[in-house]
Amino acid sequence: MVGWYDPGQLAQTAVEVAISTIFGRHSDHRLVEAMAAGDDDEDFYDYTCYYKDNGKEICEPEPAKPRDSIWIDYVGDVGDGWNSTYAVAYYLALPSKTFKYSDGKTDTTNTQRGDILIFGGDEVYPTASREAYQERLVAPYETALRNTEEDHPHVFAIPGNHDWYDSLVAFTRLFTAKRWFAGWRTRQSRSYFALKLPHNWWLLGTDVQLGSEIDGPQVEYFEKLRKHMVEEEAKTKERATIILCHAEPDWIRAWQYEGIDPNYSEGNLKLLEKRLGKSVAVFIAGDLHHYRRHEARDQSTQKITAGGGGAFLHPIHVGRFAGKNFETIFEREPGEEDFTAADADKLPKDRVFDLKGRFPSTAESRRVCWRNLLFPFFVFKGNQSWTFGLVIALLYWFIGLSMITNIDNAKYKDIQFTPSSITGGILYDLVNSPATLFFVVLTIVGFIFFTDTHLLRHRIPMGGLHALAHVSGALKIAVFCVFFIPWPASWRWTFAVGGYEFHPDFRVLVTSLLIYLGGFVVGCFIMGLYLLVSLNLFNRHGNEAFSSLGIEDWKNFLRMQIDSNGNLTIYPIGIKRVPRKWKPREGNTGPELVPDDHRATVPAVIEEEPIFIKKAETNTGAIKEPYSG
Repeated sequence: MVGWYDPGQLAQTAVEVAISTIFGRHSDHRLVEAMAAGDDDEDFYDYTCYYKDNGKEICEPEPAKPRDSIWIDYVGDVGDGWNSTYAVAYYLALPSKTFKYSDGKTDTTNTQRGDILIFGGDEVYPTASREAYQERLVAPYETALRNTEEDHPHVFAIPGNHDWYDSLVAFTRLFTAKRWFAGWRTRQSRSYFALKLPHNWWLLGTDVQLGSEIDGPQVEYFEKLRKHMVEEEAKTKERATIILCHAEPDWIRAWQYEGIDPNYSEGNLKLLEKRLGKSVAVFIAGDLHHYRRHEARDQSTQKITAGGGGAFLHPIHVGRFAGKNFETIFEREPGEEDFTAADADKLPKDRVFDLKGRFPSTAESRRVCWRNLLFPFFVFKGNQSWTFGLVIALLYWFIGLSMITNIDNAKYKDIQFTPSSITGGILYDLVNSPATLFFVVLTIVGFIFFTDTHLLRHRIPMGGLHALAHVSGALKIAVFCVFFIPWPASWRWTFAVGGYEFHPDFRVLVTSLLIYLGGFVVGCFIMGLYLLVSLNLFNRHGNEAFSSLGIEDWKNFLRMQIDSNGNLTIYPIGIKRVPRKWKPREGNTGPELVPDDHRATVPAVIEEEPIFIKKAETNTGAIKEPYSG
């Protein structure tokens, strides 16, 4: 898994984010794509029929061979660790697979590998490059499915913010150059696309770049599709119904940050949905690395977050004292006033969404967060960021440096280890050491900026308390170490070099080592404790609290089928524990590595039953009904 707390990695990512943000604002790659494509680009890719595909240069639809059904796989947020990414790729690659549902009971459902694979954003971590894609995305998927026979499956991808960190250069090379991606054929020519599916279903993939915005040419591109939808409706007598794949779950962000941060809203989605005639029945997004489904009260619309393709797990619970409850969320019009839970019954049912499914459970997510108390251990195993411990230990050493250099100061030997005596020793050091005071102020400022809150009145006290915990820990460790190091002169020795005499004091060396070791353990523990308290109580630092753990498990993907009757079934598939061990396959076909871990769990339908959406005369052209098997 990516070492998200590795200082070197953080510095590299920060530089690439800054550069990509600047160039993204002044040279939007999506505009370049639109100009390069011109009017000759396809309005959409037609999957209402099969394809004539020789595996080489020929890949074109055959209208004489129409489809009446199709399978589609969706996976978001991939390319982090091998076990997690390959586990999902392995099950996606199997030609067919039977999954259990009804909460692990005996009911089963048979599925087929998707004719189309959709990557829903963030195809690689931590930043995009040709090498990162090859190592963290292409390699596991090639191992799972290196080649395919006719009919070859196709793949489409929408970029997330991590794909944009090299201004979409590597993404474009991999997905828009009409190359092969493992056993899947790529077809798109832009970073966004439209797929025409049987029974007037459409799947649209958007690109929101880094600023969570859909650009003008992209809106025009999707708006042009409306005429094709109307034409198809006149021909088939079936209402146009849309599956919209978005890189970010705007409905979650808008609900979470309403009234706090105006940058988060559903404005983009509302604008696009309005241009499409309000025909979106299913919204799907990644970015949050878990599974969560909200359903409109009139059952006409599903909003699904499914970012479990390989990246570290994200929390699904909220803080006990702060944080919005996601059991019910509302869809707001731009400029509309905030609602409360009491307003739910007053709103149209198509604008009130109730939580219907989640993976992992709230209790599991909250329990996992307690692992942050083992932060000193997880810097070695988990987030793979042991260098973070070295850096924070170095900070502790700098804060205690003045005590080390004044090891013979009798003031420190008078400490009686009472609260007042220790406090006095610490204040004495701060007052008499400008260097210590500098590092203390630097630490406080740094942790205030680190604090995850959108309100300054929260950032300063929360960040300040976190910083003071580290400063206090560093000074107390220094006081203890200096006190326990004895004073004998035998700790000094003398040597000469070039006529100069040196008198190193090994007490200074031993004290420095002890402070450094104590800083590593205590500093990492305080960081973990802060993350635990921030998330479980105040609903802050969800990303940091779980990236620190580097959790491979609780992965998910979606398998969808449009059947011969024009109905859509969505199978949300979850893997609670991914395999840690793999072995070469037996035989000549199939994935090249197969699970060899008896502790791994079998993938299953996450919810009690698959999500069955029937074609209907509603605003979105669909309505959810009980699954009939």
